[in-house]
Amino acid sequence: MKDYIELNAFVKVKGFAPTGGQAKLLIRSGAIKVNGEVETRNGKKLISTDIVEYKNTKYNVDICLASSKSPL
Repeated sequence: MKDYIELNAFVKVKGFAPTGGQAKLLIRSGAIKVNGEVETRNGKKLISTDIVEYKNTKYNVDICLASSKSPL
């Protein structure tokens, strides 16, 4: 099992974007923050201590439960 998830996969799994291509565009637009900083790298590796923010909602990165849609 991986101990990380890439940001583009996290965005897609959480439903912020319906496709991988749209997830990449969303990330590149600067709409996603990781640990309070705008992140534009699609392949950014997220670990369980990271917090992703989208539309003023924060999400804990839980590698085992990455498909969960519950916000922080």
